[in-house]
Amino acid sequence: MFEYKLDNCSICKEEYTSNHIEATPGLKIYVCDNCFDAAKYNFIWICLSCGKVYIRPKALVIRNIKDHDLKRAYILCQDKEIIQGIEMCIECDPDGIVNFLRSETVGMEC
Repeated sequence: MFEYKLDNCSICKEEYTSNHIEATPGLKIYVCDNCFDAAKYNFIWICLSCGKVYIRPKALVIRNIKDHDLKRAYILCQDKEIIQGIEMCIECDPDGIVNFLRSETVGMEC
């Protein structure tokens, strides 16, 4: 049966909405209409570990990306409303982010 539940928007934490997705089993992300509209002009990332939200203008993000393939992917998505879940952020796991960046610069061997 359909469950209709209002909860606080996971992004602005100000409005209540029923619009949600289940990012991982049991973890629902609620997004109000205003935040969804904001995703037209901003990239929005939400940490699935701590819930911290990062909002950056699309033009600024695309301009500052150095990786050609990643830049191309973001350019192709710039007219879409995308809210991305990230596994960890600098607030909840600073060591994890540093270790991830070190592994990116060192490279992987098969």
